[in-house]
Amino acid sequence: MTTSAVSFKIAYSKYLWSKNRCVLRSTKPRNVRCTAENFACPIFPVEARLVSIKRCATAHLVEPQDVSPASARVMVACHIGREVRWRNELVHKRAGWGEIVMDLRKALCATCLVCLVAGGSATAGTNDMLIGLDSKVTFGPEGQINVAPATDAVLVVDISDPAKPRIRANLPLTNSLLGPPTNLQITPDGKLGLVANSVTNVQDGNAWKAVPDNKLYVIDLTAEPPKLIDTVAVGRQPSGLSISKKGDLALIANRDGKSVSVVSIRGTTVKAVAEVPVEQQAAAVVIAPDGKRAFVCLNLANKIGVLSIDGETVTYDKSLDIPSAFNPYNIDITPDGKYVIASNTGAGKNNADAEVVIEATGPHPHVVDVMSPGVGPEGFAIAPDGKTAAAPLLLGTSAKDSDWFKTKTGELALLSIGEGGKLTVVSRAPLGGLPEGVVYSPNSDYLYVGNYIDQDLQVFSLAGGKLTEVGTKLKLPGQPASMRGPVR
Repeated sequence: MTTSAVSFKIAYSKYLWSKNRCVLRSTKPRNVRCTAENFACPIFPVEARLVSIKRCATAHLVEPQDVSPASARVMVACHIGREVRWRNELVHKRAGWGEIVMDLRKALCATCLVCLVAGGSATAGTNDMLIGLDSKVTFGPEGQINVAPATDAVLVVDISDPAKPRIRANLPLTNSLLGPPTNLQITPDGKLGLVANSVTNVQDGNAWKAVPDNKLYVIDLTAEPPKLIDTVAVGRQPSGLSISKKGDLALIANRDGKSVSVVSIRGTTVKAVAEVPVEQQAAAVVIAPDGKRAFVCLNLANKIGVLSIDGETVTYDKSLDIPSAFNPYNIDITPDGKYVIASNTGAGKNNADAEVVIEATGPHPHVVDVMSPGVGPEGFAIAPDGKTAAAPLLLGTSAKDSDWFKTKTGELALLSIGEGGKLTVVSRAPLGGLPEGVVYSPNSDYLYVGNYIDQDLQVFSLAGGKLTEVGTKLKLPGQPASMRGPVR
């Protein structure tokens, strides 16, 4: 860390940044030291964070070594008398003393070289994950029960401090447990979140039943707070989805539609442009890093389909179908595009399920290895660095109390990815009831798992290649059915 030449005087004891607001309180002058870490705007990545306050009248900004003061042109807000100034331009005037709150967005957008906003909205999406909550399915002594719709939601969770996730938005959007926990994702630039809702519940006599939906929600993550900006109609019962690494295309697996929806992404405009028939239920899909292929879980056929991509033209060649284990339900691909891993969940009744490793390059993708991490790996994700994969295991947490394989807790399996795509379990850790979604931190050094029945989020450090739970569980305002971060 190096100290820049930028300094300024303030007449307040506290200089506090909170989201996109600057809060100045009137008391004695203090010295404020700020570090720059995760803060950014579209041009320069910088973050200001309060680290200490001393009795003095000068504040110094400490910047990362790779951000020069000359290029960053750090903006400084000063309080002069009863006026708040931004680079000596009057932006707020108040008749009396006390707390002065200045909305900085207009001032920042005017020049937008650097945004001095802790966890600022310009880059919040790249340090976010989405968590979909479902209120329509509960679990009791008789297992799964459909109930009346209540308070489904999509949470935007900030993980810029990876050990301390923080909920920064709660959007009242429908979401479903029915389907793989990959029905949502953030674009690579962190600007948009896409959320597919697979089913809704309708009353059937005295009971409730799930019926297919066709909605894709588009969330603007640069807004403060994040907000819904569009709802797009896609195929029937949209389930797992995948956004391309370029961020210009999304594919959505439709179970009831027996198809894959093709969705274009141009800025904030999201549009369904085609629907590709695949003849079978499609549960999940993943786009290869080069954007030329995709792989789709044909869950009831126990196969993986191969899709060819040319711009927005997507085609399915049935002759390339790859055999899988029972009920391939989730799927991911290594960052180098060499291996696709399909997570299968159909063995049932405490029988071991399989991870199927597919060599994804060449003219004929094919299975090269099969292994079992345990029972019920419905959630599955490969680390951004490609070195490990994680599988939350349901075990018997969704079973009836009378079932011999009933368990109250699940388990997290951490797997190394070795030569030839070989998977090996290297660490295990206990989870809560019905663990569904799993997300890696951007640097692949933390894991987050949502426990549906317990309504909480667990955080694990991967230091030393071992799972170590960090801090206390984060209580969530509902049942986490799905989780996903940005495309890496």
